[in-house]
Amino acid sequence: MRHFANPLLKTIIARSPFDSIRRKQCLQYLKALRLLQCDGFRTVYFGETDIPESLVTGEDFSDGYFMQTPTWCIVHAGGGQGWVPWRYRMFLRDELCVKQEDSVFFEFCDMLKKAYGKCAIVVKERRQQDELRPQGSRDAEVQSHVPKASHLTSITCCPDVAKSYGHELLSLPSPYNYLNPLDSAWSSLKWFIINNRKEFCLESNDHVYSYQYILFSDLISKGIERMSPSKWKTLTTKVRRWENYYLGKYSQ
Repeated sequence: MRHFANPLLKTIIARSPFDSIRRKQCLQYLKALRLLQCDGFRTVYFGETDIPESLVTGEDFSDGYFMQTPTWCIVHAGGGQGWVPWRYRMFLRDELCVKQEDSVFFEFCDMLKKAYGKCAIVVKERRQQDELRPQGSRDAEVQSHVPKASHLTSITCCPDVAKSYGHELLSLPSPYNYLNPLDSAWSSLKWFIINNRKEFCLESNDHVYSYQYILFSDLISKGIERMSPSKWKTLTTKVRRWENYYLGKYSQ
């Protein structure tokens, strides 16, 4: 009797010639992080996420009509201890808001030093177009992991600034973004917004018009609070297991 292979098994996975480079970058990052942790540095993940206004208002675009709405960018940090005790920032992302807030990262590093002491600040590396590199180039394969300034929407994270406060800035290679538990924290926040936005709405009626207000700041604050230290601990423990797996796999 003839048996046919499952169609999924017929799929050919095309590997990029830069896979080995990415693996070495990941290993360099993990080794640098482990050395800092052994030296008493606490790991803190610093990053941002976009909150479209349509996510907050719950606008329905199923009729095919779409209107561009403003997008808010939230910048915060967290780790095994939970959210860092820092007043997170919200920026309006549009063509009129392109100014870099240079003082914010200074403030963050100063607060981090007072709250935790020396820290390893992890930021996500921006995805690079590896295909644009010359095929014969293997410089990235042999270069050591050298952190560079990371530019968020409105904040520049500079390694020299981090060092001036006793911290170290590490860049997480983009193919391994799931080693950053902050992404899961942002997902938790967005689900809270979707499921609880009606509770933060106020309606006002006058003789002519009816208005609806959304307590946006309260909604964001409560959503962040729902990501408790115990949930952060669960996420960082999961990331730690993946790190141990890659250290064992790539070090061979």
